[in-house]
Amino acid sequence: MSDLLDKKLLFITGKGGVGKTSVATGLAYLASNSGKQTLVCEVDPKGDLARSFECARTPYNGVEINENLKAMSMDTETSLREYLRLQLKVPVIGRIGPVAKAFEFVSTAAPGVREILTVGKFLYEVKNNSYDLIIVDASPTGHIVSQLAAPQALRELVKLGPVKSQTEWMIDILGDPDKTGAIIVTTTEEMPVNETIELSKKIESETNVHLSAVIINQVLPELFSSNEEAAFLTLFTNENMETMTEMLRASPETVMEAARLAVTLRRMRSEFLEKLRDNIDSNIPQIYLPYRFNKLTGLKSVKATAAALADEIN
Repeated sequence: MSDLLDKKLLFITGKGGVGKTSVATGLAYLASNSGKQTLVCEVDPKGDLARSFECARTPYNGVEINENLKAMSMDTETSLREYLRLQLKVPVIGRIGPVAKAFEFVSTAAPGVREILTVGKFLYEVKNNSYDLIIVDASPTGHIVSQLAAPQALRELVKLGPVKSQTEWMIDILGDPDKTGAIIVTTTEEMPVNETIELSKKIESETNVHLSAVIINQVLPELFSSNEEAAFLTLFTNENMETMTEMLRASPETVMEAARLAVTLRRMRSEFLEKLRDNIDSNIPQIYLPYRFNKLTGLKSVKATAAALADEIN
């Protein structure tokens, strides 16, 4: 699992609400603290990175978060301008509104055209060795496959010319497991687990990107051993409850119900962990991040996630 930080490009995906951004920022913070020049990128510029790092904004050209760490958000027009200038050698002066409208028209009909701007930006930075590691807070499960497969789709669409030549090196980088990997983030709930299993199969069959890990977020701890659970069940009788009430001079029912709930939730969610183990390739690491009972936000949350990842990865 420590090989994760030795790659050049990591795409972090998962169903909405499972903590995808939390994992992306935590992993980026961990990598930068280990001395790697790191870039973390937000594909959907909703301001999640800015909130996580407690900064004003994360523009397309990036902003310094701390030593070895920059954060950026995608911008379609700026990315198109950069692609035209760097990849196709087309000079762009001033705003590119008409070109952008033409691109919008073409991308609606041609698979992979829109996605190539997003994926191509990160691959270009890898090609130029701009950073030791680029971590992408990527699109959720429903859209990530089309982005990862964009260079292949575009190669099938365009048979000759500079666009085709550009897709060749992109496909090479995406398909190199030493450089590029995808990470699926999930929680121990039915829909996220089912989507994770389905997505793992799609990444394998529809892209040439290697699935590097599945990160299971918010895993409840095992609060009681089997002996402790048996003792707790024995205590939970009317006769014993009356005795404990007299001893404590207060009702212990709330505590006992909370303990019962904790055991039940852990047992239910363990079934989803088993489902992941049964349906995900055993060669793909599964990393567990513990449930945080304290509600941390911003940079404190990023640091806590980084620490939890360090415990699992190292």
